[in-house]
Amino acid sequence: MIVDELTHRLAEAFPVDPDRLERLHTQLAAAAEAAAVLDVAYRVLDTPVGPLLLAATDVGLVRVAYAVEDHDAVLAMLADQISPRILRAPARLDAVSRQLEEYFTGRRHAFDIRLDWRLSSGFRSTVLHQLPEIGYGHTASYAAVAARAGNPRAVRAVGSACATNPLPVVVPCHRVVRSDGSMGGYLGGIQAKQTLLALEAAA
Repeated sequence: MIVDELTHRLAEAFPVDPDRLERLHTQLAAAAEAAAVLDVAYRVLDTPVGPLLLAATDVGLVRVAYAVEDHDAVLAMLADQISPRILRAPARLDAVSRQLEEYFTGRRHAFDIRLDWRLSSGFRSTVLHQLPEIGYGHTASYAAVAARAGNPRAVRAVGSACATNPLPVVVPCHRVVRSDGSMGGYLGGIQAKQTLLALEAAA
């Protein structure tokens, strides 16, 4: 992230051709990857639910963030919680981006992506690990997910786990609804949740 800020400031101070600047940035990202000094790579992907920030460590995808979460704030949090060695390096996220694009065009019903779960722990992590078991095009109630996670009375805790899911869309907290079938909350906003459920229902 620091490198990205420096690149932006240099571009303002010394205007250069944008294509050349992008090539230089790509070379820098490749060199950082090769030297194993890139701890968190990120890119932004345009989707039907708005721009999604994707971030990955060498372990796997660690964060997916909606625009309403404030991408700059999310990057700052990643710098604090994981490492300040963050750089926009799209290549590490090519496979993730491709699978998300396939998902949003209805061609993919399940993700085959390595995940880095370090941003969730305890019962929240237990809940999130259960969510991929809710099949594409299906929903489950907060109570049902609590039961699957081994604590049927922890309905509110399930809601909290979904609200703080660091990997939305890929880890499908949008498939968790209230017992009466109503939407419930969603960290990306109700419109995003409706869009995802409608997409899956149409397939």
